[in-house]
This record gives sequence, structure tokens and C-alpha cells, in this order.
Amino acid sequence: MKFSSKVQRCGLSPIRKFHPYAEAAKAAGKKVYHLNIGQPDIATPAACFQAVREFAQPVLEYAPSPGIPSLIQAVQGYYDRLGTHLEEGDILITTGGSEALQMVLNCILDEGDEVIVPEPFYPNYSTFVYAAGGEIRPLPTTAEEGYFYADRKRIEALINERTRAILITNPGNPTGVVLTPEQSRMIAEVARDHGLFLIGDEVYREFVYGGEDLASIITYEDMPENIVVIDSVSKRFSACGARIGALISRNKELMNHALKFCQARLSVATLDQVAAAALYTVPADYFAATREEYKRRRDTVVSKLAEIPGVLCKCPEGAFYLMAKLPVDNADDFQMFLLREFDDNGETVMYAPGEPFYGTPGRGVDEIRIAYVINEADLSRAIELLGKGIAAYNAKKK
Repeated sequence: MKFSSKVQRCGLSPIRKFHPYAEAAKAAGKKVYHLNIGQPDIATPAACFQAVREFAQPVLEYAPSPGIPSLIQAVQGYYDRLGTHLEEGDILITTGGSEALQMVLNCILDEGDEVIVPEPFYPNYSTFVYAAGGEIRPLPTTAEEGYFYADRKRIEALINERTRAILITNPGNPTGVVLTPEQSRMIAEVARDHGLFLIGDEVYREFVYGGEDLASIITYEDMPENIVVIDSVSKRFSACGARIGALISRNKELMNHALKFCQARLSVATLDQVAAAALYTVPADYFAATREEYKRRRDTVVSKLAEIPGVLCKCPEGAFYLMAKLPVDNADDFQMFLLREFDDNGETVMYAPGEPFYGTPGRGVDEIRIAYVINEADLSRAIELLGKGIAAYNAKKK
């Protein structure tokens, strides 16, 4: 049987591909500390579940293709509080932020068109771009520079006749990099000046640790044709299983095209939308407490990593991830070693190997992404296991 060249270009997620080996390790009696996936353990606000319990419609009907009115209005209210007003037609509710990004890319890319993406980047971006027929043009960064990419000359050097968009994640997954307002505005101006879309994946907006105000590129109302925002309740409200996202743009033509895909998949799950609308009623202190908790976890991980000889990492400014460069020859092989051969008192650790977070061949082979979404005590033990595992792995290699 023949399969498409598009699907054959796509790879398995580095975040999930070691799952069978982790399950085998657990079946063998090992405890596995999961640093590989961004699944927070913070309690989902009770309003989510209360809204579902109180749902009293006699028939669970299709929702409107653009989203239920109460959720669209809740999203409007959220952005009003950020200082920018959105019209109802500027918002399309999607099945997670992933579907929102897929829709945008399918609207703007033809075969061979390019999207500039700072690397390392969320690996599923590759899948979404390839499925739309496009190519990723990586914007290189280095661990030594703290994964800095907000340089106009570097960005403009990558623009050519096939470039259609710049895609950024702010705060960054997997790096935790947070753009300053000046840097964000500069990138938006590059997109405007070259007639490109600027797609901002902003699902980690609440998680910034330097006291900055929450920021969004959708506030740049002077360039409505260029700006697209990908949003989601998954991380903001610790509701990953709800699978509710939003595609946001003032570009009417783009939104009209995206509506075709919304109608083709009929609707997003009705109950999930009802629950998500209720989430937007939580008070501001929910976010403040969650932010402080993640900041403590970040500090724990960074301080413990600093104790491991040869590890290089920058303290992340946002999100709940960091990239670390390890003194190993291959992070994939090292992960397999940790799951199949290593344990310390019956315990081992799992992370996401770094190579699939890059678009440039050969980059990230000795890097990993850590998600600091478990409690501080477990994080401390997990990083201790990482250090012991590095020593055991390198000893075996000698």
C-alpha cells in the first residue's frame, strides 16, 4: 500500500514515543519520574466540573461551528481585561490550540511554502507544517546564548519568495524564553513590512516569572492583517483534557477561510465548551498562586541541574519547560538506557530528547527538554536521578 509523502515526513512525538518503554519499566517494578510531558498536576478549577454537572439540556446537540456563544463571550472578556477588544468574528473555537494552528497553516501554505520558526520548537509544529505541504525554515539559536532569537537581521536573512509566516511561541516551549515588548513588536513589524503572517502561540501566557504584565501580539491593532494568535485553556487552567483552543485574528479573509475547516469538522465538543466557558470565571488569584508554584518548581530544577557537572541550561523566564545540554553523546540513547538498564533504588527518570525539537539536522542530539510539572520533592529526586544516570551512562561508554 502507498502512503503519502507528507505523512512519511512526519515523526513520532519525542514527548510520547518512549511511553512503551516507560510502561515496561513500571511493569518491571521501577518508579518512573515523568519530566517528558507538559501535563500539569495543578488542580483544574472546580467551576469546570460544576458547569458539566449543571448541564441540563435534554439533547447533547452539535455546537455551532465557530463555537458556543458563551465561550466566545468569555474569550472576549478575557482579552478585554488584557486591554484589547475582539469582535465575535475574530474568534473561532477549536479542538485545542493544535487544531487552531493546523487550520491556519492549511489556510496559508501551498506546497513548498515556508514558515520561519525559532529552534528549538514544539515538535508537533513539524507535523502540522508538513501536513499542510509546507517547510520549516529554522531560525537557529544556541544554548550558550540562552536560545535568543529576537534579532531583526537574523530573521530577515531567512525571508525569501516562499516565506508565508513567522511562527513564535511566547513564552517559549521548550526554552522558557520570554520576549520583551520591544522584541515582540519588532518581530511583528518584520512580518508587516514583508507581508507575512505572524502566528503567536501564546498558550503559556499566564506563566511569566519576572513580574511582567501579560502580553499578546493581538494588541497590535495597527496590523490586523498580519497577526494571528493561537490560544488554549489547556495550560492556563490545567485543563489539558478539555481540548479547547481558539484561533484569533482580525484578518477577516483568513477567518472566513478557517471557518470552512470549522464547518467541515462540524463542531467542537459541546460539554467541553460549556466547561471551558466556566473556567474563564476563576479569579485572578488562581493565576497568581499557580505562577508562584511553577516558579518554585523552576528554581528547584535549575538549582539541582547546576549541581551536575557538565550540564548547561539557562534559567527559563516563562512557561514550565527548560532545555538542558547534557554531557552525553546522544540523548535518545541515554533515555533508553535510563528506562531499560538504569535505576537507583528502583527509580528512574524520563524526559523528552532534544533532537526532534530542531529543524536543523544534527542539532539537539545532546539536549533534553524538562517539564517541571510535578511537585518540588519529586523534581529534586528526578534531577538527582538524572545526574546519577549520566555518570552511569558515561561510565558504561568508556
